[in-house]
Amino acid sequence: MEETFVPFRGIKNDLKGRILCYKQDWTGGVRSGIRILAPTTYIFFASAIPVISFGEQLERYTNGTITAVQTLASTALCGIIHSIVGGQPLLILGVAEPTVLMYTFMFNFAKDRKDLGQELFLAWTGWVCVWTALLLFLLAILGACSIINRFTRVAGELFGLLIAMLFMQQAIRGEPDASQTELDTKLTFPLGNFNSRGVVEEFGIPRREDPNQTAFLPSWRFGNGMFALVLSFGLLLTALRSRKARSWRYGTGWLRGLIADYGVPFMVLVWTALSYIPVNDVPKGIPRRLFSPNPWSPGAYSNWTVIKEMLNVPPLYIVGAFIPATMIAVLYYFDHSVASQLAQQKEFNLKKPASYHYDLLLLGFLVILCGLIGIPPSNGVIPQSPMHTKSLATLKHQLLRNKLVSTVRKSMRKNVNLGQLYNNMQEAYNEMQTPLVYQTPSGLGLKELKESTIQLASSTGYIDAPVDETVFDVDKDVDDLLPVEVKEQRLSNLLQATMVGACVAAMPVLKKIPTSVLWGYFAFMAIESLPGNQFWERILLLFTAPSRRYKVLEECHATFVETVPFKTIATFTLFQTAYLFVCFGITWIPIAGVLFPLMIMLLVPVRQYLLPKFFKGVHLQELDAAEYEEAPAITFNMLCEDQDPQARITRIDSGEILDEMITRSRGEIRHTQSPKVTSSSPASVGDMKPAYSPRLSQRAYGPRVNELRAELSPGLTGKGLELKETPSPGPSILGKSPHGSSSS
Repeated sequence: MEETFVPFRGIKNDLKGRILCYKQDWTGGVRSGIRILAPTTYIFFASAIPVISFGEQLERYTNGTITAVQTLASTALCGIIHSIVGGQPLLILGVAEPTVLMYTFMFNFAKDRKDLGQELFLAWTGWVCVWTALLLFLLAILGACSIINRFTRVAGELFGLLIAMLFMQQAIRGEPDASQTELDTKLTFPLGNFNSRGVVEEFGIPRREDPNQTAFLPSWRFGNGMFALVLSFGLLLTALRSRKARSWRYGTGWLRGLIADYGVPFMVLVWTALSYIPVNDVPKGIPRRLFSPNPWSPGAYSNWTVIKEMLNVPPLYIVGAFIPATMIAVLYYFDHSVASQLAQQKEFNLKKPASYHYDLLLLGFLVILCGLIGIPPSNGVIPQSPMHTKSLATLKHQLLRNKLVSTVRKSMRKNVNLGQLYNNMQEAYNEMQTPLVYQTPSGLGLKELKESTIQLASSTGYIDAPVDETVFDVDKDVDDLLPVEVKEQRLSNLLQATMVGACVAAMPVLKKIPTSVLWGYFAFMAIESLPGNQFWERILLLFTAPSRRYKVLEECHATFVETVPFKTIATFTLFQTAYLFVCFGITWIPIAGVLFPLMIMLLVPVRQYLLPKFFKGVHLQELDAAEYEEAPAITFNMLCEDQDPQARITRIDSGEILDEMITRSRGEIRHTQSPKVTSSSPASVGDMKPAYSPRLSQRAYGPRVNELRAELSPGLTGKGLELKETPSPGPSILGKSPHGSSSS
């Protein structure tokens, strides 16, 4: 995105870029066929369930003025409009928790004012929305979104992990002590604890209920809480397992794909059905279920005419509405822009342009619209937006994979060699690409063939031999060749927003879902947002035993794992972790907790001016890279060259050796041998001819890697872990003992 602060230039550039691909946004979704329903259903549940929960919270803390009907209506209305006329269709809009917080604070302020009160609360929030929209218009016109270019990975991933922590907190936290007064409740309910929801509350008594009911006796409350734990953890575990169904060894391919695509919403239905098993043996109210009025209930639709009452608001409060509007505008500017940025990170390899300025301008119109009809506004949400992009990347991968698998099988029937097979796959891949009229062809293509595949092809003595599935494993090798791409289109966003709108009419059915299932889904969303977050991966690396760190290198890994000293990685990660806990602590501060995005914005000058004083520039460039650069897996011996045999023996735990030697299921000694290259082969592995991929480029690493290798301490040369077969581009320092390592 061009960094410009010239008025209207950013909006003009956004519109110019997105209009050129507007038609393709729709045709691309339609051509996906029924497969588009998989990401649509997945993101619909991820969007609707939190919105319903937030609506129930607003119903509690606004005395029924705003309910789940209004939050669902806002999410659906804003989502439909954005999917049709918005700039970036990957961005998901919804009522977020900061909006719930601000509306709660504004209600507590308005209800105690005689000249305002609960009757004019929605009319006053209408004026707040008008002021908020004007500020958003100003920010969009002046190009304030250009600052988003300065939000590097360190800020985006920290914010993403903070949102994951808040979602997990939402699933766990409980209600405050019943002995608290109403004033104490208002003063001690910050963003982290004011919603009084979670599995912990399942053991308590909800405020809106009569404590004398049978279901709220201590024994039944304990039983309800334990049953809630079963439902929550049951949904969490089965949802996580179903998302990985494609890697299962059981079932046919289409069945595994069906479970992976639709398993999560199906698990919500399954655990909801299981919650009705003890219904005849327990008091009414166990387990607890969603509470919300129906859209046709008396008074449920009175807010739609709030525009008539806006002129009844005293002028002093109209002017005073500018104060909360400023806080909301800052929140929306930050949340909307960062959600859009996380949905289009560089590792997703998006081909179509961003639209930060125009989307912020459109958000201003949506805020006014919501304010005039008395519903809370929606903005870009996390983690739903990056989850949407990831689900569409899975869709594009499946479409490409099906095409390439068909091409490979046809080529094998024609007895082609490995080079011809690769060329046929490249042609099929190019056919699936739709070039944009304003853009040069994408530099992406199929990845390099694995060295092991080339060696197997040459094991017969010459590489031009016909290829079969003993050389090229169709089910596995095709996946390894495909790059990450995203099916960029508008249809899934439109369909999921329409389905959210349908939930308004289906409210009687939604109220049958147990609240404990919602808490399990909140935990699922928090965990589902972690893969791909380098900050989280580095935290896991810190907890990895030094003797086991070599296993990180035996899988595909980020290049900084090899090129940056472990001490530097640890220091950088500990700084991010400390900053994360500071931001999380701020969310617990009453009223001021809503300003936690300012701490994230403060990371811009911290990254630009403070961190370079403590870390080398090349190390920062690698740890805070805009693009996720991945290095291939490297097989290492556990023994290091720089140690004597006795030292090597003492460093390796006997239990680790035993784990490597025995089978996991039967405990027998594992006999390792190659199932494809045997003694009967015409040529042994040692006599294999050197072969190269049909692709011309042999660079497996980015240009920064060689620079960083030159920065490594000279004392480390030759002291890396010994390679077995696959050569490493340079010495690795990851598996070294802390006593024998050197870092700068």
